[in-house]
Amino acid sequence: MHTFVPLWQPFHEFLFMRRALIGGLLLACSTAPLGVFLILRRMSLIGDAVAHGILPGAALGFWFAGLSLPALTVGGLAAGLGMAGLAAWITRRTGLREDTSLAAIYPMSLAAGVLILGIAGKRLDLLHLLFGSALAVDAPTLNGMLGVSALSLAAMALIYRPLVLDTLDPVFLQTVSRLGPIAHGAFLTLVVLNLVIGFQAIGALMVVGLMMLPAAASRFWSRRLPVLIAIAALIGCLSVWLGLLLSFHCSLPSGPAIVLIAGVGYLLSVVFGPIHGLLRRPPLLTSS
Repeated sequence: MHTFVPLWQPFHEFLFMRRALIGGLLLACSTAPLGVFLILRRMSLIGDAVAHGILPGAALGFWFAGLSLPALTVGGLAAGLGMAGLAAWITRRTGLREDTSLAAIYPMSLAAGVLILGIAGKRLDLLHLLFGSALAVDAPTLNGMLGVSALSLAAMALIYRPLVLDTLDPVFLQTVSRLGPIAHGAFLTLVVLNLVIGFQAIGALMVVGLMMLPAAASRFWSRRLPVLIAIAALIGCLSVWLGLLLSFHCSLPSGPAIVLIAGVGYLLSVVFGPIHGLLRRPPLLTSS
């Protein structure tokens, strides 16, 4: 019985650990379907680009209001949506692929965020924005994460069918409905919103790992979309729990610790997963 005490003791003794755990679990559940659809739509790197894109807005919010959740959220959301909209506009006007447009814009966004913090004279707080801290999950942040998680899951349920059709057969969807662009826009908005609300606790650069690594790992365990989402959420939740324990007991930053555990889950899935896992692949035929 005492062997399992270290697995729950920090969350029992410390309020900030409980808040970080609950917030991380909420975030893992709300980002799971987003990550799965990003992979299915071949938009895996867009999450990383948008995460960089929110930095200028978050930096401006931090400059004017400090560590204020509303200011950081509004600034980051405006910057992320603005960058995604600019990339879409460039794509429509020039024919350049959307991921290429984002790849060109996000380094400028990252540089702008760093420069804004430098001008504000608060360079040290850049680490907080990039890598997060479990201590940042106070009551308002936790309430914000709860609201975003509930909104995200409800919105995904509403756009699930058109989003699936737009992912698997966009031409067919165009012939029977005009919901494809609406579903795509709502989906990107949810991606940005989850990245913005998650960067305070896990960090702007680390929250992408929680979104994408469990989703990528789930592809090795099932071919059914609802099961993929459930497995991604489970791996994400386990990553948050074990990552916070690793962070607490080894005095490590919480965001990188969570993403490191998610990375271990991905590598284990690559090796042992029944769907194209390295140990489950049929032996190659050899000619005699």
